[in-house]
Amino acid sequence: MMAEMNNTKPRCSWAANIKNPLYIEYHDKEWGRPVHDDRTLFEFLILEGAQAGLSWETVLNKRQAYIKAFAGFDPRKVAKFTAAQQKKLLKNEGIIRNRLKIKSAVRNAQIFLEMQKEFGSFSKYLWSHVGNKPVVRKPSDAGKFIARNELSDTISEDLKKRGMNFVGSTIIYAYLQAVGVVNDHTPKCFCYKRTKK
Repeated sequence: MMAEMNNTKPRCSWAANIKNPLYIEYHDKEWGRPVHDDRTLFEFLILEGAQAGLSWETVLNKRQAYIKAFAGFDPRKVAKFTAAQQKKLLKNEGIIRNRLKIKSAVRNAQIFLEMQKEFGSFSKYLWSHVGNKPVVRKPSDAGKFIARNELSDTISEDLKKRGMNFVGSTIIYAYLQAVGVVNDHTPKCFCYKRTKK
């Protein structure tokens, strides 16, 4: 059972008026927290790609269905999804039924595995771009919102060269925020200092 969220805590402006408990919990307990676990990194890579053209709230509401449909986000299992399995997913009302996004998830899983072999883990690859330390929003940047930057451009370009899809710079920037490579909590948010580590 989801714990009751404290709506009086100071949060990022985008999260201040959220009513959806799933979204509040996501902001408070996940967004911006450094992630080094490859399974979780793969999960967010797929979910961020699924979000393209939609709201993150839509994806969060379908997250549990995604976990079930995509084998707990085990990249080894997703990489082996057959054409028949992908076709079956198109009939799954619990997820976003987009043929290209489903096909991309399988392709991206295969490349994810290749990158694990090359770098030892996907985490090592990802965090090497920031010297293994989160990029933290500066107090002077309060109120400024960006959708991409040089870091997301670099990672996006590299992932595309490797053959991944739905990894444009805007998607990757949202991904970096989600897994804490970039800590974009605003300085007044109660999560700001906690996620600086």
